[in-house]
Amino acid sequence: MIRLKDTRYQNTASFLDSAINVAEYYGFAPLESIPRIPREMKKNSTTNPKDSDIAFARRDERTLPSAARKCLAAMRPAHGTLLAWRTIGNTTGIPSTSLELHVMGAPSTIAEALLIVVANTIAAEAGIAERVLSINNIGAPDSCGRFVRDVGLYLRKHIESISPTLRPRAAEDPLGTLVQLIERGHPAVSRAPQAMEYLTEEERHRFWELLEYLEVFGQPYELNGQILGSRDCWAHSLFDLSMVDSETGTPVPIAFGGRYDPLASRFAQSPMSAAMVSISVESHGKSELSKRLVPAAPLMYFAYLGTEARRRTLGVLEMLRRASIPVHQGMWYERIGDQMAAARDLATPYILIMGHKEAMEGTVIVREVATNSQEDVPISDLTTYLKRHRIAPWQTAVSA
Repeated sequence: MIRLKDTRYQNTASFLDSAINVAEYYGFAPLESIPRIPREMKKNSTTNPKDSDIAFARRDERTLPSAARKCLAAMRPAHGTLLAWRTIGNTTGIPSTSLELHVMGAPSTIAEALLIVVANTIAAEAGIAERVLSINNIGAPDSCGRFVRDVGLYLRKHIESISPTLRPRAAEDPLGTLVQLIERGHPAVSRAPQAMEYLTEEERHRFWELLEYLEVFGQPYELNGQILGSRDCWAHSLFDLSMVDSETGTPVPIAFGGRYDPLASRFAQSPMSAAMVSISVESHGKSELSKRLVPAAPLMYFAYLGTEARRRTLGVLEMLRRASIPVHQGMWYERIGDQMAAARDLATPYILIMGHKEAMEGTVIVREVATNSQEDVPISDLTTYLKRHRIAPWQTAVSA
């Protein structure tokens, strides 16, 4: 959890306002403002599984089902992808507020990369200088099942060293038991099976894809086999963002997230892609959000073509955000045609295009839609070029 004394903010509301501004720049919208599908249109709503059927391994997983249901209710087949944020209070223990960011309907690892970049940017803008990103991968259900089976066998061998209160859970929920042992610092966890050792070649390739996004962006990370969660909730990547305590030098978790396809698919009753990150901040002083401002409509749409260009998109978008230049984007689209169709629907007068050639040369094509004229602009000069062409700054806004 983020402590306000470690940030530049005096109260919870100030932190949340700044964090939400970052999230909304990247396309996240308030979940509560997105219209829901009418009740009669929800199929099999009475047969959705109960939360009690889910084996939660972490305390912070218990709010995930309600978020998954709300995101699914706001999904529109025509749109395909949902980016949403919501805040939720925690009254148990130390009062805190969590900002959750959800990407639903995007099967590519760009979803997790986007969430990591946004969460890290939020922490950086809060003034948290030293941060540690830890990542693990538990694979798809089959790979995770083999891992959990061996965790159960391992715990059985070390059952005498486990506290009597935790022993009954070891047989029913090995993964949840292992998470508890990790939290307690049990000496046996260092020799426990590692989930990444059970990944198939296809799952390893998928994981490398995520790591490549982070490396191209310049986001440091470390692989950590102890970042785990319930197999009923998660698949593939799980990550934890921590701040380094200035007094003790130990990491303090401030955000947790990953891909929760199994849970989303369970409630959707069909295959569904979903990823999220939850950023927790202590509740102190004013906590009610200020009236949100409607930002000026972006005059540009950023489109990519090819794998290399997609890897570099996050870096260009963050550069534009820091320069207060708004831009639409659709990193979750796999094809350039879908991106150009989205640009047409938004009627943006400019389109920024990065293909493989531009990605390798460090340039971006700036195309004016009305005249179809275009110019190659070095990425290092892009913000200056766009401001000379009267691109509206992000701060220009009117009251909602």
